[in-house]
Amino acid sequence: MKNTLISAIAIVVAGAMLPISVAKFKSYDRTVDVKGLCEQEVKADKVIWPLSYKVMGNDLATVLAETERNNSAIGEFLKAGGLAENEITVNTPLISDKFASEYGNNDRVYRYLVTNVITVCTDNVDAVLAMLGRQSELVKKGIPLIGDNWENKTQFKFEALNDIKPQMIEEATANAREAAGKFAKDSGSRLGKIKSATQGTFSIDDRDSNTPYIKRVRVVTYVTYYIKN
Repeated sequence: MKNTLISAIAIVVAGAMLPISVAKFKSYDRTVDVKGLCEQEVKADKVIWPLSYKVMGNDLATVLAETERNNSAIGEFLKAGGLAENEITVNTPLISDKFASEYGNNDRVYRYLVTNVITVCTDNVDAVLAMLGRQSELVKKGIPLIGDNWENKTQFKFEALNDIKPQMIEEATANAREAAGKFAKDSGSRLGKIKSATQGTFSIDDRDSNTPYIKRVRVVTYVTYYIKN
């Protein structure tokens, strides 16, 4: 009888506590998902600049001699512009013998076509930008530079991402919390702790097509907050 009474009391107490437990559980189940964005404009800190040109002729020795003269002139131009020797790479020339081709006829004006590429790889972006505006100096010397194309395109890069990552993540998270706080306030609630958070992938893109040396760095964080009454 005594045990039965104790069991009955326990059931009554448990029944009385159940609504409180359920209410507490449901309060923790109320959440809000928000995104925090941070964008920053930065200047490129590295540039890869291929200078490409072609030389044509019927005598291979003459064509190669002209290639050497042009390469020397380009090297002098680049060094005068502030670049170091180890930032300049002279690629092996690509020689095409049109008369040896299996396709097409052999009535071409020139037999040999030599494609040359000198590649600059440097963190001295300002020096390259200045020389890009003075390429006509090489053209005036008879060096027929080829403009950017899909094979040889000037590339501006930003490699100091790790230096700005912490600050950008902090700002994106703060923006997410601000958005969650406004939602909680508008709904007559209070913002609780973070339930989960995910850092999005950083993206680096050109700000626009005219200034590829200006980059837009972007990151989005995804945060879930608890909402309290």
